[in-house]
Amino acid sequence: MINIDELKFDERGLIPAVVVDAVTKRVLTLAYMNKESLAISIEKGLTCFWSRSRQELWLKGETSGNYQHIVSITADCDKDALVVVVEPDGPACHLGTTSCFENPVWESDTLHEFSLESLMKMLEGRKIEKKEGSYTTYLFEKGIDKILKKVGEECTEVIIAGKADDKKETVYEIADLAYHVMVLMLQMGISLEDVHRELASRHVIDKKVKQEKMT
Repeated sequence: MINIDELKFDERGLIPAVVVDAVTKRVLTLAYMNKESLAISIEKGLTCFWSRSRQELWLKGETSGNYQHIVSITADCDKDALVVVVEPDGPACHLGTTSCFENPVWESDTLHEFSLESLMKMLEGRKIEKKEGSYTTYLFEKGIDKILKKVGEECTEVIIAGKADDKKETVYEIADLAYHVMVLMLQMGISLEDVHRELASRHVIDKKVKQEKMT
């Protein structure tokens, strides 16, 4: 861990802070901190910035309720910029959007960004719009029994591939299973955040169990 005094603030006493969602890894906003706001952020475990327009400290969520609970703060190699990983209570942008970065400027025709969140959003679209000829839409139309049957079948395929020690095939089947599980999640109203929180809680329990065994 480095000390706040080791950080390089600019001539105005500020350092840029890129705020990232701990679950989705999406950039939520770019804000600025001074030594005081950074100290408050660390003390409270909530993001506190310096408002350049109002020239005052700004505890994110103090008026909106959209607090950002800090998971970690990391400085770059030059120690003149920060990445703040958070679990947000609500939208990061004052316009009410999840992220302040919502305006595409350019996108490659050949390279495409992938994330579980973007896949989930696409699957949700197939459930709502019911696109003709879509396999995903077909599953939603058939309902929970069909979806559960496919999850069971894909579980079996993963087991067979794993038992055969076929890495490539196992990866393929795990991807199929993950897709069908995500369809099931949407059918049941389960979010990626729900699963993330459950896994995170188990991680804490696992650490406690390990500590108990060591004592």
